[in-house]
Amino acid sequence: MKTGAQLLVDALEKQEVEMIFGYPGGAVLPLYDAFYDSDIPHILTRHEQGAVHAAEGYARVTGKPGVVVVTSGPGATNALTGIADAMSDSIPLVVFTGQVHRPGIGKDAFQEADMIGLTTPITKYNYQVRDAKELPRIINEAFHIATTGRKGPVVIDIPKDVGIMQVAESSPAIIDLPGYTTSYPVDMKQIESVMAALAKAEKPLILAGAGINHAGAGLELLEFSERYQIPIVNTLLGLGSFPYHHPLFTGMGGMHGSYTANMSLTECDLLINFGSRFDDRLASCPKEFAPEAFIVHVDIDPSELGKVIKTDIPIAGDVKEILDYLLQQPLLEKADTSEWQELTQARKKRYPFGYKESDEEIKPQKVIELIGEITHGEALVATDVGQHQMWTAQYYPYKNRYQIVTSGGLGTMGFGFPAAIGAQLAFPDKTVVCIVGDGGFQMTNQELSIIHEYNLNVKTVILNNGVLGMVHQWQQKFHGARFSHSEFDSQPDFVKLSEAYGVKAISLSDPATLKADLTAAFNEPGAIVIDVHISPDEVVLPMIPSGQPNHAMEGVE
Repeated sequence: MKTGAQLLVDALEKQEVEMIFGYPGGAVLPLYDAFYDSDIPHILTRHEQGAVHAAEGYARVTGKPGVVVVTSGPGATNALTGIADAMSDSIPLVVFTGQVHRPGIGKDAFQEADMIGLTTPITKYNYQVRDAKELPRIINEAFHIATTGRKGPVVIDIPKDVGIMQVAESSPAIIDLPGYTTSYPVDMKQIESVMAALAKAEKPLILAGAGINHAGAGLELLEFSERYQIPIVNTLLGLGSFPYHHPLFTGMGGMHGSYTANMSLTECDLLINFGSRFDDRLASCPKEFAPEAFIVHVDIDPSELGKVIKTDIPIAGDVKEILDYLLQQPLLEKADTSEWQELTQARKKRYPFGYKESDEEIKPQKVIELIGEITHGEALVATDVGQHQMWTAQYYPYKNRYQIVTSGGLGTMGFGFPAAIGAQLAFPDKTVVCIVGDGGFQMTNQELSIIHEYNLNVKTVILNNGVLGMVHQWQQKFHGARFSHSEFDSQPDFVKLSEAYGVKAISLSDPATLKADLTAAFNEPGAIVIDVHISPDEVVLPMIPSGQPNHAMEGVE
């Protein structure tokens, strides 16, 4: 005889789960009692939101599913933000939520929340377990769903009495998902059509999104781009899929993208989109997006094809597989693209990301540049959301997939710090840098306890401007500088706060010693919090006002 909780642990061990992020409570006590005898490490975060974001950080840098366990009611609802974040960015998670006893479901029992109803719009799939013997099959299916096709979160809601239910035998862990499709047959006529369009194009361009990173298709993308000398634009979550310093790299596109990338998107005559969903940060004015381009869109999720931008050749499939097919085609005799290449290179030299140096205040862009130098562009970089996120996207020299750990689609403040913890737990020997704002850091900084408890080597850089930076910037530009509730009248001493948790910390405000101070801080063994004071008036440029086309950039000099 085995309990439901024991069956759950057995299933997790068969899935070779490396760690669980969670927070116990009454409804999941049977599960936690089973964890007591399990060899799977459990990371006790200090908040359920922190648990899910840490699991996301783990999943984002490994490609493996993050596993979370939270209790019913408020424990489960505290996890909703992280689940929605993972759904938006196609991050694999398996989240176990506690639930009240089966007889109490639907009767407003203590700490009851309808997790099936609440998570249906923000998960790939969800389950409520009604019989313990079904757990092996459900868990096996959940991991399969989370990690195949377009990846995403799956919730398994477990009533407390299912956890203690004893069964003599369980159902086979056989995946039974007749309506679930993850692969699509490749139409070779479509492949041939793409090559025919490429042969005629005089201004070809590739848009490389997160799908390239998820599929591990960076080498194929590099070979295809170099073979036909096609410039590359990255999305925010596509950063790292193509080398930052490569001559064909034009930068990140979209609202705070580079001039070269956005003008290339505007003027190209062929746009091949590998694994980007044409989100509104990239294409905020769909009617004027790539107006002269023949559009090819390759995506693992067929529902994205034609959803935002009218597509001439929609291809549902894994981008790595499609790139392999394209590379297998006979070498093309292409149209002359020399003028396009020269224009792209000239723009890169004429309009790089830039800022005005200062002897009086630390420039955040300089901070990111220096961190890139100190870490040789090889760190795992987690960010929160806001100005610092965009500066990090613009100025850090990414080399590899999974390097950028950031909340893209949902834009979740509080994400960065626990995500950095998850990334460091996944790769203890790698350099993990967490770059956050003073606003977002205050949302989840209780996870400093985890840094201290596990002796993690996370280097946390707070770009501290005393305001909600991106809100402040928009209020300055679009609301007549009426700074309604975006300026902090009171801030904690982040050095003392960190030290109270047992984590080293320093404060920096002198631009003259910035490089030496940062270098010394990064050479410190163990974790450190670096509180860097910057101006509240510093803005992220260039900028495309919301709803405007990509060529309508402001702040380009």
